[in-house]
Amino acid sequence: MSKRDYYEVLGVERSAGDDDIKRAYRKLALQYHPDRNPGDKTAEEKFKEAAEAYEVLSDKEKRARYDQYGHQGVEGMGHAGGGFSSMEDIFSAFGDVFGGGAGGSIFDSFFGGGGGRRGRRADQGASLKMGVEVTFKEAARGTTKTIDLRRNELCGTCHGRGARGGAKPKVCGTCRGQGVVRQGSGFFVMQTPCPTCGGAGQVISDPCPDCRGEGMKPEKVTIKLRIPAGVEDGSRLRVSGEGEPSRSGGPRGDLYVVIQVRAHEFFGRDGNDVVLRLPISFPQAALGAELEVPTLDGRAKLKIPAGSQSGEVLRMRGQGFDGDDGRRGDQLVVLQVAVPKKATGRYRKLIEELSAIEAAEGGPSEQRTLFDKIKDLFE
Repeated sequence: MSKRDYYEVLGVERSAGDDDIKRAYRKLALQYHPDRNPGDKTAEEKFKEAAEAYEVLSDKEKRARYDQYGHQGVEGMGHAGGGFSSMEDIFSAFGDVFGGGAGGSIFDSFFGGGGGRRGRRADQGASLKMGVEVTFKEAARGTTKTIDLRRNELCGTCHGRGARGGAKPKVCGTCRGQGVVRQGSGFFVMQTPCPTCGGAGQVISDPCPDCRGEGMKPEKVTIKLRIPAGVEDGSRLRVSGEGEPSRSGGPRGDLYVVIQVRAHEFFGRDGNDVVLRLPISFPQAALGAELEVPTLDGRAKLKIPAGSQSGEVLRMRGQGFDGDDGRRGDQLVVLQVAVPKKATGRYRKLIEELSAIEAAEGGPSEQRTLFDKIKDLFE
């Protein structure tokens, strides 16, 4: 099924500014939020559709590519083109739009999240975020990284309860275990975290000495992370279940890894193509040559055609990045004819002889053609 135009999804003009796009998304997100439409699959799909549209149109680079190429132009750029795998994915990605973490404070006040234990997503552990640097070649071909991560784990002494000896915490008397207190009347009722228990719904009178009542302690863990081939700088990978645990027995949070691709000394990138700027001498450009040039997988031979010009691009098939569709890009070799800054000895003498020959013939053929055309303009 074809996707709707992102501007149509948000109900804004193509000339809409950032604030207009943000306001439109907030309105739709509140309208179709799952807590406001329980069990409504249509509302859930519209919620995801709005999130995907906002992710593209709120990003200058993605929006420019979308305006030029449509949906195909943003495929493979993070979530764009592929949608979101879950509600948690959306809440984590766009918490900043609503002024809070997973779900956001506006969602909490409307739908009763409030940070309490009985909120819709309160049972899931906290998600984490970290950056991982990869080399240019690792980004092109993919790799597996072993990374050390420091995260909170359930305290082994109190089994995550926070009370001495693992005793069960008492129900908070202020909020009666709800974790939130309500203020107002009628339709406009605001919920805020309970000031006594901080939204936990429980109070601990005798804290565990090991975790000081937190129920968790920081620990170092080592995990293996698979970096897919063709990953771009700034891409975000989601590792399900590698976040922090839930004290109430719910699922772990997720780990979000932001990829940083280290710049290469020789290579650049254009989509799935690798770009190499190759200096060649004047004789090599004029007479042609066969050279060994660097590629991501080692050296390969490249034939320089006779009469090659500076700035000309030669294509080496299949030497680029691995794409999402299984096809590999190419290596684009940009020729740069190198002119010696200081010619000496026999090299200078040969250049002078060549210059004398060209002068006798009226200059290089391309120059003569240009002068002839200019001359015709004034006759």
